[in-house]
Amino acid sequence: MSQSRSSRWGILLLLLAAIVGFILALYAYFTPLTGVTGTLGALGVIVANVIIAILALLLRASRGRGGRIFWGIVTLLILIGTGCAALLLHQWWITVAMVVGLVGLIASIGCPVSHNNTANA
Repeated sequence: MSQSRSSRWGILLLLLAAIVGFILALYAYFTPLTGVTGTLGALGVIVANVIIAILALLLRASRGRGGRIFWGIVTLLILIGTGCAALLLHQWWITVAMVVGLVGLIASIGCPVSHNNTANA
């Protein structure tokens, strides 16, 4: 069974959010006067965004419902953790990227639509 169109767009949105979060975290880590230059927290957010990108690809590759639910829950937990870490680092744009990733995750996990058109008489 092929994935629905919203599922593919959701995974693409999740992957894009991880890439944007990664770039923003790299900028915060290496640029002087960002307040988090060279800190372990910024490095953790960089690594977390790489993991989110890998999880997005795993979500795309998973076939069964159980696998999609498992990888979806793992991705949700890492998205929440990364968003909270970005808030603590005062990196608001990374938090926005994680919220966009959450929207993509919700779209990719979405409930399958039943095509039963039987009317109850």
